[in-house]
Amino acid sequence: MINIKSTSEISKMRAAGKIVFGTFKELEKHISPGITTKQLDKIAEDYIRSQGGEPSFLGYAGFPASICASINDTVIHGIPDGTALKDGDIISLDIGAVFDGYHGDAARTYPVGKISDEAKRLIDVTKQSFFEGLKFARHNERLFSISATIQEYVESHGYSIVRNYCGHGIGKKLHEDPEIPNHGNFGHGIRLCKGMTIAVEPMVNAGGFETKCLSDGWTVKTKDGSLACHYENTILITDGEPELLTLIE
Repeated sequence: MINIKSTSEISKMRAAGKIVFGTFKELEKHISPGITTKQLDKIAEDYIRSQGGEPSFLGYAGFPASICASINDTVIHGIPDGTALKDGDIISLDIGAVFDGYHGDAARTYPVGKISDEAKRLIDVTKQSFFEGLKFARHNERLFSISATIQEYVESHGYSIVRNYCGHGIGKKLHEDPEIPNHGNFGHGIRLCKGMTIAVEPMVNAGGFETKCLSDGWTVKTKDGSLACHYENTILITDGEPELLTLIE
């Protein structure tokens, strides 16, 4: 069942999205060689709570941290621990916050120190693939037009789109209907409509699209050990341009 959000619900989701955006801005001050992912997790949790929110991920299906911190060949769901960032790493941070019962969810991939040109290109392509898909996040468009556009852009640059994880609806629950794959057939899928809130999140591998999940039940890595990137925003479908609830200019 797809939930169409009321004006009041959208207001709460804007507040949650603003907290998520602010958390990224806070973490950006600290992403550098030597800091641990556990330290980043603590900074994020403290900031989210200071803004009147709660971390969406902490305890979700047993997840033990407030953010996902995924380094290099980790695609998603990296568990923060004592691992220190090194010069040349890339780190994907996935952050969720709930405010007054409603969620915001977003992800970014950051360079640590000086990274390779290829790593920078992967980050740039992953981010731009989101914005290519966003062109079809409009009332009356078909859902999979977003998916197909992301896939086409990523593959046109020689990268692979992850197939077995996807975006999702979002609102009172962190994960709602519909599922939003990052690959598919243009012009297919349900029609989007005003008041829908969705989280679109390309996950892009420099090598093949295959992934593996580690024994902790969470950490997802590229099967071939290639670099991976992640970019996500929570989107409100309107009767015009889509509104990014987790990207505030």
